[in-house]
Amino acid sequence: MKIAFVGKGGSGKTTLSSLFVRHLVSVGAPVVAIDADINQHLGAALGLDDEEAAALPAMGERLRLIKDYLRGRNPRIASAETMIKTTPPGEGSRLLRVREHNPVYDACARPVDLDGGTVRLMATGPFTDADLGVACYHSKTGAVELCLNHLVDGHDEYVVVDMTAGSDSFASGLFTRFDITFLVAEPTRKGVSVYRQYKEYARDFGVLLKVVGNKVQGRDDIDFLRDEVGDDLLVTVGHSDWVRSMEKGRPLRFGLLEEADRNALRTLQTAADATYELRDWERYTRQMVHFHLKNATSWGNERTGADLAAQIDPGFVLKEGLTAAV
Repeated sequence: MKIAFVGKGGSGKTTLSSLFVRHLVSVGAPVVAIDADINQHLGAALGLDDEEAAALPAMGERLRLIKDYLRGRNPRIASAETMIKTTPPGEGSRLLRVREHNPVYDACARPVDLDGGTVRLMATGPFTDADLGVACYHSKTGAVELCLNHLVDGHDEYVVVDMTAGSDSFASGLFTRFDITFLVAEPTRKGVSVYRQYKEYARDFGVLLKVVGNKVQGRDDIDFLRDEVGDDLLVTVGHSDWVRSMEKGRPLRFGLLEEADRNALRTLQTAADATYELRDWERYTRQMVHFHLKNATSWGNERTGADLAAQIDPGFVLKEGLTAAV
């Protein structure tokens, strides 16, 4: 399952995505976790110290390697220079799988030991001073989009992406790359404003959106969220002493997480697992093509000097069971 966590800044999005990663690892599931937020905090939330988190390889700085590998023997892609963030796979492309070893993981992923097992952690890389005024953060998240476009994952495998805050992911097709999107919302007017934006933008693309109410203190907060988001409210969580200890850099054994929060995480996994039967690989591939053509005509053709529409393999559908190029 490919799962996104979104929400406004300060909603607790990164905390909840890290808890979900810990939960999945604790039940023995293979997990790739990706920090795609402009503020890189997922590594710290998974227990890395500042030096370890800063040493994570940046996917955005290894984009050439990613393109070279994924291009494989695809005859429709002349060179890595003509690949953009939306370039879809085709016959001859190399595909990614959650459990495998490959040069992309070797360069961009680092194993993080949790008390229940190990997660592969990847990060887009932070927005640096050198980027100010000359770069767009979407050029960094483009590495994530390219990888997800070439990823074939199974029902018992998980890719969890901590997305950038707010509705910035709608600047590309990245928001359509997930089986389910968990929107973390506080019980306030500002807290549900991003939900309304996401709901409106995602309406025409079949994006499955569920709300996780965070920092909920009582029935009145639950009623407020229910009034604002209706049946999209999946579960709510409140104060956690375990989380407070984690935020102080003193994480307890994950088994000591409060039972109410453990039940909430089980609910998230159940909701994610239920989406497997809803998968439509043909629609997923069509959406890749839609956004690729949109990006090609708006900037990609001019930037690369190539007709990027020619990269589309009309007979190709990304799906399980495909044999990738070697």
